[in-house]
Amino acid sequence: MKNKWHMPHPATMFFLLTLAVIFLSWIFDIYGISVIQPDTGEAIHVQSLLSPEGIRWLLRHVITNFTGFAPLGLVIVAMFGIGVAQHSGFIDACIRRGVRKHRDQWRIILWVIVSGLLSNVIGDVGYVIMIPIAATLFQSVGLHPIGGIITSYVSTACGYSANIFLSTLDPMLSAMTQEAADMANITPVQTGPLCNYYFFGTSTFILAVIVYYITRKSLLPMLGEYAGSVSFDGYKQLSRKERRAMLSAVIVGAIYMAVILWATFSSWGILRGVNGSLIRSPFIIGILFILSFGIGLMGMVYGFASGRYRKDGDVIEGFTQPMNLLGVYFVIAFFASQLFACFEYSRLNKCLAIMGADMLSSVHLGSLWTLILFIIFSALVNLIMVSATAKWAFMSFIFVPVLASKGISPDITQCAFRVGDSVTNAITPFMFYMPLVLTYMQQYDKQTTYGSLLKYTWKYTLIILVAWIALFILWYVSGLPLGL
Repeated sequence: MKNKWHMPHPATMFFLLTLAVIFLSWIFDIYGISVIQPDTGEAIHVQSLLSPEGIRWLLRHVITNFTGFAPLGLVIVAMFGIGVAQHSGFIDACIRRGVRKHRDQWRIILWVIVSGLLSNVIGDVGYVIMIPIAATLFQSVGLHPIGGIITSYVSTACGYSANIFLSTLDPMLSAMTQEAADMANITPVQTGPLCNYYFFGTSTFILAVIVYYITRKSLLPMLGEYAGSVSFDGYKQLSRKERRAMLSAVIVGAIYMAVILWATFSSWGILRGVNGSLIRSPFIIGILFILSFGIGLMGMVYGFASGRYRKDGDVIEGFTQPMNLLGVYFVIAFFASQLFACFEYSRLNKCLAIMGADMLSSVHLGSLWTLILFIIFSALVNLIMVSATAKWAFMSFIFVPVLASKGISPDITQCAFRVGDSVTNAITPFMFYMPLVLTYMQQYDKQTTYGSLLKYTWKYTLIILVAWIALFILWYVSGLPLGL
């Protein structure tokens, strides 16, 4: 008998999850369940979304929940630049110039993986810009474009803490760790931004090998050949005019990037923060717009130089090209934004996380087993509360003192947290960029659901979790320094 069960559309899934959050908030409120915020001592109660106040809040904020959805503006701004670059033919020309048919498959896969792993240097750019480009690159060498989406997504999500460079997350987490250690009078402790650098720098290479192996041996054979309606024009050689246009676009892009870097790192430093640092600076906060504008600028130069564009209306047409794709994204994002806002308003996520943290802190095991349980616990909490800074803002005040009493230094505790915090990013439905990833996948397969994404990503999550825990155990037992 044929199984007629199927996963709902992503928009429907987010709607049903919102109903589940509303129901759970009502149940928790009825029983008066509350927890204590560890850093402030404040009692946190679950706010029912079915109470009069909860209903009034929901009706007042339905629109602002959507318009204030964090990735929405980022996605629209990024797609403007990518849209012009695609419409003008610039991205296609770059691929035709750089790819030598199927001989480049392994290089393309590796480039996508490394770009995803390193993208956290500048925040969440990898989710917005790299994923659609990865799909086109995979298709250009005869691989399934959804394979490019998945490979880029898991590299960015599961490897969010792994990097050979200092990321925007390192200083923020280390500052919280230091504050928690100071409040608990743990001395002497200095947890700087590079306190986990050696471990996560090494992890970058290991994760790259794991993702590459799973992609080649499991994901691509599972996907098979792509036979959808989105076509790639092939490998037509660039004409002399196209080569000149591409050179002009690259020169303009290089000048633009030089100006941005000069405005950031020179003595003028207008794009640095008021205190001279890059943390929370205009450069970091505006990096997505900076990149999108640069990509769009190169696309526009290429379009005019190649003859594709002749007037400003042609450029505007490039801006509007991604709107068909974004139409689907807007629908999914509307329901997703309500889910995330309801979860945050009800405080259900924080209550569940603190309750679990209190239970784990009461377990009496050896230091190594405690750290392993802590990694797994962080991975589970990440399924309902994705933001690393939001989690560590309260978890650090619970676990830094508790693990310090077992002889575990704060930098090791932070390292364990970051391992667990990264690995389940790719499978949680509460990931802010999940609607965007599902929208990209639906561009190539209309039947894509969250179940499809889970089918492709669970193996990455499980194997990376096991391998990362094994590396952590080896590092801890050997006594190697985690960082500087």
